[in-house]
Amino acid sequence: MSTKFYVSTDKSKLDLDLITDFLNNKSYWAKTRNKSTVEKSIANSFCFGVFNKENQQIGFARVITDFAVFAWLLDVFILEEYQGKGIGKMLMQEIMSNEELQGIRRWGLGTNDAHGLYKKFGFLPLSSPNDMMEKINK
Repeated sequence: MSTKFYVSTDKSKLDLDLITDFLNNKSYWAKTRNKSTVEKSIANSFCFGVFNKENQQIGFARVITDFAVFAWLLDVFILEEYQGKGIGKMLMQEIMSNEELQGIRRWGLGTNDAHGLYKKFGFLPLSSPNDMMEKINK
């Protein structure tokens, strides 16, 4: 596996068109994000690209963090034709073991369909959901 695919945090390698296309056309969570919003979100996040041996991007994730106390994991995806090969698990292992993210006390994420994957990395339903609040601007 590791010889066929690798993870990089080098933002210059990211394929902005591929990421924007996936988020707009294949995700359930980011259908309204335009390219400039995706570009700004990448610029202000710690990003992880997944690439095949031909250096084509096949996956992505980003972390919003202060690198000390809190991190929010989002926009995690592997292109459909590469799913089911353990690449999502490899991506999560790379994120969770990244040296810059060690010591973070609280991680958060939202998912409708990948609870099993995230549970393998210690994510659980909110312990105190009544303590959490959100504000959504339309």
